[in-house]
Amino acid sequence: MSPDEYCQQKTVQSGSSFYYSFLFLEPERRRAITALYALCRELDDTVDNATDESVARIKLAWWRNEISTMYRGTPTHPVTQALKPHLATHNLQEKHLLAIVDGMEMDLNQSRYLDFAGLKNYCWHVAGVVGILSASIFGATSSRTLEYAEKLGLAFQLTNIIRDVGEDARKGRIYLPVNELQQFGVTAADILNARHSDKFEALMQFQTERARGYYDEAMALLPKEDRRAQRPGLMMASIYRTLLDEIERDRFHVLTQRISLTPLRKLWLAWKTYVRG
Repeated sequence: MSPDEYCQQKTVQSGSSFYYSFLFLEPERRRAITALYALCRELDDTVDNATDESVARIKLAWWRNEISTMYRGTPTHPVTQALKPHLATHNLQEKHLLAIVDGMEMDLNQSRYLDFAGLKNYCWHVAGVVGILSASIFGATSSRTLEYAEKLGLAFQLTNIIRDVGEDARKGRIYLPVNELQQFGVTAADILNARHSDKFEALMQFQTERARGYYDEAMALLPKEDRRAQRPGLMMASIYRTLLDEIERDRFHVLTQRISLTPLRKLWLAWKTYVRG
């Protein structure tokens, strides 16, 4: 199996919505974004699948070294081997890739965030910076496009947090800020014990409006001249905003189930966005 084939398999197996936006890219950019996404999956799996925190830290340290080796020498992992040819072409910066590793390590350091400022910092590391890297691969000619991509990444991560409240709670994690739980009268025990209530719905409506605000801010930043190149991100925005609508329509019953869109609906939303240009 070649490095590119490894990354393709990793991406398909993840079942992520991102896969649908990659389908519409030209081959070189598709290989680049697939390699980037595969790297993110490897890093995420390092933390999520670890039964021993010390082992996860050792593996993340290995990935830091592997990323540095990718820029300065000969990488050994199929993902970094696949990504290396695209670094210079798309101006992918080492500091951004290392920031993703920092974000994954944050999951080992804490399972709660006191306020949104702390959560936003986490979201930037695991998603905002991924947006910047992705936009560079898609083709960005303006700094405003990178700002758009950063905001869009934050919106995606906030959507993920809303969708995965129950799943994260079963792992002992609550990403919703502590002071906002207090503001709406929802306790950590309510989340951990999957107690749905009107107060919980109000809390989640608040989170949803914040996420929508980031989608709106992102769209306002995207320059017209880069819109066509950035269609993969716009496809994802269409899919994720529709998911957010579905979660809201279901009255935020996310504590005991994972609300998702069917693959066919995701493909349809991606295609509609592509055609619209």
